[in-house]
Amino acid sequence: MPGVIGKTPVPLPALPTREGARRAVVIGAVPSVPPVGGVLDNGRVLEMTREEFEGLVSEALDRIPPELTRLMDNVAVFVEDEPPPEDPELLGLYEGTPLTERGEWYAGVLPDRISVYMGPTLRMCAREGGDHELVVAEVEVTVVHEIAHHFGIDDERLHALGYG
Repeated sequence: MPGVIGKTPVPLPALPTREGARRAVVIGAVPSVPPVGGVLDNGRVLEMTREEFEGLVSEALDRIPPELTRLMDNVAVFVEDEPPPEDPELLGLYEGTPLTERGEWYAGVLPDRISVYMGPTLRMCAREGGDHELVVAEVEVTVVHEIAHHFGIDDERLHALGYG
């Protein structure tokens, strides 16, 4: 089922997006959209189309070892342009119930949601003087970081492992 990872796929619900945000399920066909970029005071711009960025997220998901993806359950991955206004530099967000906290009560719930934010990622990479390769690396770190939350790993441990 597109957009859902897990042993028990469920239909992907129509999830609301934040005002002005576009979203797309990473797995499946996506329309072509114009580039989004991070523009800096020094004029440096790091541009990438939505389709290219979604491809990077999909590739990062493909690099997760199969023995881990088999354990993932009831989680959907989205790409959004921008995070919530209260946290404009947020690169990714996990919303849901980690596997370590699920019990017998966990049934019939909507999928957990992992959001990867394109705008802040491109702006951060541009600020650091990066290029396409830095974006690839940062997307991979963000995807692994958010999937780790799905497995119940907290930020402190992720920072210690270099995924902070």
